[in-house]
Amino acid sequence: MARCVDPLERCDFAMSPGEGAILAHATCDAHDRLISADEPLAGLQLRCGGEMPGTIAVPELLELVRRARQARRRLAQAIRAQDGNDAISSWIEVEPEGEGCSIHVRSWQTAALDSEEGSPGEHRRAVTDRHVAELCAWLDAGQRLVAVTCDSPELAQVSAAMEQGAGRCWTDFLPPENVTHQQPLHWRLLDGAPVVVAGSPRSWRVSLVPHIRPGFEPSGFELLLLSDEAPSDWVPVAEPEAPLQRRGLVGQDLAPVLKQPIARIVANAETIRTRLAGPLPDAYAEYAGEIAGAGKLLLGLLEDMADLEVVEEDGFSTTPDYIDLADVSRQAAGILGVRAREKDISIVAPPLDDHAPALAEFRRVLQVLLNLIGNAIRYSPEGSRIDVRVSVEGGRAIVVVADQGPGLSDEDQLRVFEKFERLGRSGDGGSGLGLYISRRLARAMGGELSIESSPGQGARFILAVPVDPDA
Repeated sequence: MARCVDPLERCDFAMSPGEGAILAHATCDAHDRLISADEPLAGLQLRCGGEMPGTIAVPELLELVRRARQARRRLAQAIRAQDGNDAISSWIEVEPEGEGCSIHVRSWQTAALDSEEGSPGEHRRAVTDRHVAELCAWLDAGQRLVAVTCDSPELAQVSAAMEQGAGRCWTDFLPPENVTHQQPLHWRLLDGAPVVVAGSPRSWRVSLVPHIRPGFEPSGFELLLLSDEAPSDWVPVAEPEAPLQRRGLVGQDLAPVLKQPIARIVANAETIRTRLAGPLPDAYAEYAGEIAGAGKLLLGLLEDMADLEVVEEDGFSTTPDYIDLADVSRQAAGILGVRAREKDISIVAPPLDDHAPALAEFRRVLQVLLNLIGNAIRYSPEGSRIDVRVSVEGGRAIVVVADQGPGLSDEDQLRVFEKFERLGRSGDGGSGLGLYISRRLARAMGGELSIESSPGQGARFILAVPVDPDA
């Protein structure tokens, strides 16, 4: 989720229930650079550390554009971003056009971060559900269908029926199990409810993510259709006769199954901690906070274990993108800006006129930089500063993350990239895998990750990736 910095003047855009008008247009090129954009998308791009023209600065939007461009088909989904102290919820359609894409904004809602929709627990649950949802629909305030998108062949029939039935209640197509009351019920009663999908042998449930503005009822919903069972046409791959290295069980096999219940525990604990469900003694709110904290650590560990298994697989490779390392660095700094401010730490990102064209996979570079800056925040003292700087040297585009922490000895510098190495910091909640995975990713992209440090002098982590030869 993008964390935007340097807030500028903003405008709120709203759409009446069921209205299908396009609020804003934008275009991007073959390298996912935003070439033109109407407000409010143009302003959000700049406040997220991006440029016009420049690489799309909202990670969820960038991922949607890339999927649409690579699949050469129209895709649509709800996009979330954090803009200053506001949470942005929008429904965006992306359609390939020439070598690039045309972007249409059909809904734009702004809510304060302390509202129900912007609460950390609800946000984490929504992010988790979006990753595993097989059908996504946009509903108006009356739970009537506005738009739907689906990539699952098993759901093609119900998806087509929902597209044809725009304006009708979603429960006409996905009836809740064992419910005879007149529909639709209140959305809170339907959130998480099991539903019937005609022709599918699997069990399904829906997640309703409300678009809420403080002091108002939901102005719309995002409907996510999920199943905890494998697709009906999925066939386990037989064990080969030739002995191969067995893939780890936890990361790729159990992580998708465990993430949903753990995310639900975190969301419920956050609801209790923030007293959204009603008054609560301070001691119990603290207990709920501890539960939520433990759940977050488990989710982080699952993600690390899944990444570990991916980067250690034979033949693992990355997909090079044309990126600006300075753009990616500014996005990473913006995403972690809130966490840094909680410790009174300032992150100095590359200036907007700095550029470092590179050939490396965008999401992997962002993953590495989030790990480096996150570590710098974790181990730096309050009131300190983290500098993120980029340069181009020879055939390398380079980003340096420098902190004012305790620094590392020569011996610790040799160990810091080892698997499960935490340098004796057993109580910091880390898995000891972040730097190991980051170095593997850097090398898979044809680059390198190194460190320069001295005790008491802070640390400088240096990520080098191939420069864009055509830039």
